[in-house]
Amino acid sequence: MNRIPLRPLARILPARDRGQNPDAIERENLRIRHEQMRDKARLRAESRLLVMGVLFLCAFVTIGGRMGLLAASEPTEPRARATGASIIASRADITDRRGRVLATNMETHSLYAHPQQMIEPLRAAKELKAIFPDLDEERMVKDFTDGKRKFLWVKKKISPEQMQAVHDIGDPGLLFGPREMRLYPNGAIASHILGGSSFGREGVDSAEVIGTAGIEKFFDEELRDPAREGAPLELSIDLSVQAATERVLDAGMKLMNARGAASVLMDVHTGEIIAMASLPDFDPNDRPRPPTEGMPSDSPLFNRAVQGVYELGSTFKIFAAAQAMELGLVRPDTIIDTRPPFKVGGHRIGEFEGHNYGEITVSEIIQKSSNRGTGKLALAIGIDRQKDFLDRMGFFKPVPVEMVEAPGGQPLLPSRWTDLSTVTISYGHGLSSSPLHLAAGYAAIANGGHIVHPTLIKSKAVTYGERVLSEEVAANARQMLREVVSEGTASFGDVPGYKIGGKTGTADKPKERGGGYYKDKTITTFASMFPADNPRYVQIVTLDEPVETSGSRPRRTAGWTAVPVAAEIIGRIAPLLGLRPEYDVKELAQITLVSD
Repeated sequence: MNRIPLRPLARILPARDRGQNPDAIERENLRIRHEQMRDKARLRAESRLLVMGVLFLCAFVTIGGRMGLLAASEPTEPRARATGASIIASRADITDRRGRVLATNMETHSLYAHPQQMIEPLRAAKELKAIFPDLDEERMVKDFTDGKRKFLWVKKKISPEQMQAVHDIGDPGLLFGPREMRLYPNGAIASHILGGSSFGREGVDSAEVIGTAGIEKFFDEELRDPAREGAPLELSIDLSVQAATERVLDAGMKLMNARGAASVLMDVHTGEIIAMASLPDFDPNDRPRPPTEGMPSDSPLFNRAVQGVYELGSTFKIFAAAQAMELGLVRPDTIIDTRPPFKVGGHRIGEFEGHNYGEITVSEIIQKSSNRGTGKLALAIGIDRQKDFLDRMGFFKPVPVEMVEAPGGQPLLPSRWTDLSTVTISYGHGLSSSPLHLAAGYAAIANGGHIVHPTLIKSKAVTYGERVLSEEVAANARQMLREVVSEGTASFGDVPGYKIGGKTGTADKPKERGGGYYKDKTITTFASMFPADNPRYVQIVTLDEPVETSGSRPRRTAGWTAVPVAAEIIGRIAPLLGLRPEYDVKELAQITLVSD
């Protein structure tokens, strides 16, 4: 290190020669050195003061910001932490085909108590009773004061208003736990499809939401899978179409004094179920308990479209006609003698209200809904071929749709399949199936002869199954169904602007006990497809014990009950499905132009 001497010789020696005092040079050097030392010390002190000032400022900002956050936040009670395995509380949303939410999660709170920490248990029990009228005050008093319990649930789900009211009680032994609950924002719409959910494993800080029925239970593991990363489950149903269907069906059920009703709307090419309703229904946000007595169909939880198996009457006649044409036994214009008598196995086969249609074509058999004509076609087909055809159409097993209730829709088949069974099944008696079975069967006729499997999941491609009918036979069958609406038993099924094809079915309702059938109770069905010339959708409407009372006597046939309801539904939903009306010249002549 270089040092500066206090008495530098380079300056002292010349100073002595000039007679100057060397001490003055030393004092000057000392002064300069002190000034340098003072400046350096001042600079060091100023730097330290600056650093300390910055540190104090940061600390002040941090503490002030934290105090501001605490002042602005809601007060919360201390919570006991649950131990053990963590509970997966997240659950994916369910949406319709357009992304509209059908089921989602909502943050809420539970209410629990630590009785040993309560100050005024009697007052707390009284005030809790005022907030939650369904609670038992005496039971709460006993639980709060017995001195044995350290923890108990009070309410598993409470609203924000109820939470504030409990908070105002001010008892430190009443605590809140955060959790998620399942919310169905559309209420009862599509309730039988969604099914419902409940809590599984529960902790203070969270609860496991599990499916209890319908889609929620069928896809329970997928909906709770963290690997979904929040991706919703997209269903095939259209919320707008579903809502319109349920509204009209409910009004029709009440107008026709029916005990229940069901409807299925399905895409004939993809098998996607666009709407499916069963009435009466329920709100999945407050799902009722399953019945412990009576018939299952008495409960609103019963899905008539999937679980309900009924004799669907004359809607089956088109299958007999289509199979007979497929086998080359008849053509649409083949003449069949339907005059009485016609006996099979010692039983007389009659017509509705004793009609005698005489010699008519196969097309007229469907149009007029002749039992004798259909029965003769079935006998020509034979037992084995009839069974094979209906089996391939899916009428021997439950529909494999994505619902836990689907296996309950097992068709009821005759224990002995005789010639009489063949005849009666051809016109819809002796074999019971669900409206969803019928929708799948009619879809095969509508799409040109291919089997399609009904699904509740949005599909991106057409996936045809086995071909059961040729294109020509399917086209002939569709023309027959169109004539049923334009000229036959379903004349009330015509919708202006939309050509409808379909078949009515009226079946006496079997007695629950003792066998036999009721004389004044029926199951009426209208199976339809539209637009009839190039069908895109099939719709099934079924009414349980309908009675139309506008005339001089009660009318219980499908033409008077199920058909008008189905026509009203189609008129409402066709525009929602993007189908533009096409009017004939005669229909246009009836339109009145109105100008402003």
